[in-house]
Amino acid sequence: MGISRVDQLYRSIVLTKFFRKGWGAPEDLKRLFDFRKIISRRDLCQDLVDKHHPIVVDKVTNSFRGTKIIDGHFTSPLVQHLPGLLPRASETSHFQLIIPTVWKTEDRPICIHMAGTGDHHFWRRRYILAKPLLFENNVGSLLLENPFYGVRKPAEQYRSSLLHVADIFIMGGALILESIALLRWLENEGYGPFCLHGISMGGHMASLAATNWPKPIAVAPCLSWTTASDVFTRGVLSGAISWDCLEDQFLSDSRFQSEVVPMIYNNSDAYLNGKNFDRNLMDFKTTVARLLSSKYVIIPEWVSPILSGKLPGNGDLMKTHDKWIHEKISTSTSKRQQQRLEALTFMHAIMDECTHLKNFSVPVDTEMVSVVTARDDAYVLRDDVQSMEEVWPGCSVNTTNYGHISAYVLYQVHFRHAIVNSLNMLRAKYNLDGSPKFEVQSL
Repeated sequence: MGISRVDQLYRSIVLTKFFRKGWGAPEDLKRLFDFRKIISRRDLCQDLVDKHHPIVVDKVTNSFRGTKIIDGHFTSPLVQHLPGLLPRASETSHFQLIIPTVWKTEDRPICIHMAGTGDHHFWRRRYILAKPLLFENNVGSLLLENPFYGVRKPAEQYRSSLLHVADIFIMGGALILESIALLRWLENEGYGPFCLHGISMGGHMASLAATNWPKPIAVAPCLSWTTASDVFTRGVLSGAISWDCLEDQFLSDSRFQSEVVPMIYNNSDAYLNGKNFDRNLMDFKTTVARLLSSKYVIIPEWVSPILSGKLPGNGDLMKTHDKWIHEKISTSTSKRQQQRLEALTFMHAIMDECTHLKNFSVPVDTEMVSVVTARDDAYVLRDDVQSMEEVWPGCSVNTTNYGHISAYVLYQVHFRHAIVNSLNMLRAKYNLDGSPKFEVQSL
């Protein structure tokens, strides 16, 4: 896999910085980590959203070529479960449903499109995804506004640059619950079958939402992968992060290391911890190697024992390595290097904790999942990362010969094909209520 020069160039001319106000309060991260253990289980997540969560239709507009546009809003269910974490501007979810005035098929398929980074409001998805899907394939679309985006953007936030690392986890939790509310509403209104789709960050949000729907559902995540950890620590987006602020905050507030870090490393079901020491050692060595391959940190001499497998001690890796690695970091000659490695390691760990698909339920039927990736993607790195096929066995993965930006600009028709193909597979195998069309007869 190569690295797209277009991706590198595009990122170099975008000067905005992410996470300018740091990680977020330690107590907020702790609340989010506890909530992740609930929202990541499909059986528990169902009770977090009322079966008839109030959805308000604000306006119905008859547009051109037999198109009907329905604008609506509702209160995000996350407000009830994690009060105070969503900014006031983000508490109300806004959506736009685009459907034909007259359906040409017996069913009424709807694709929910999650917004990618920088995709504010609805116009972009409406013109490049929703209208072509409607006119060419008779598929309706529901465009959901992300928290922290568009009319849900806090006044102090500049464009798409989230102020805190915690905001990305808040966004994900809100979108999971909001998707459940919308899918139930759509079902009650007589729509279906359904597909969840998004590009880049939107693709990952669509994947997370799919883990908690209790029926088979089509999923078409594009230009995303199994975790966001490498996006923020090794991909070109890592150069747009306010590392100085994150480093200073992590080391100056003892609660991050004394209270937040143990919640990750002592979490028995977390991906980085696992249950097998050998697998833990392999994962951690790979993680350190990937972090240190970043251009933002110089490889210190004390790392070689980790990479050669000479990590002292036995038993649980995360308990064994903690004291040792901090002692080694403290002997490094560069203070800034110490701080950068601390921040990189913490960022990688919390991103895996809250975004790795391995930490969430597997969709009911992964054969309904059509993934589209870019071979030379410099934003979403896939080398040394668990693959979609490993995490969701049975899914299909189609790789384009582009980078991230080029694929977004040139490959939209293939993204739409992935949506339609997933919906057609769902139609062929399941009824609208989720029951299989062809029962397997036992001999």
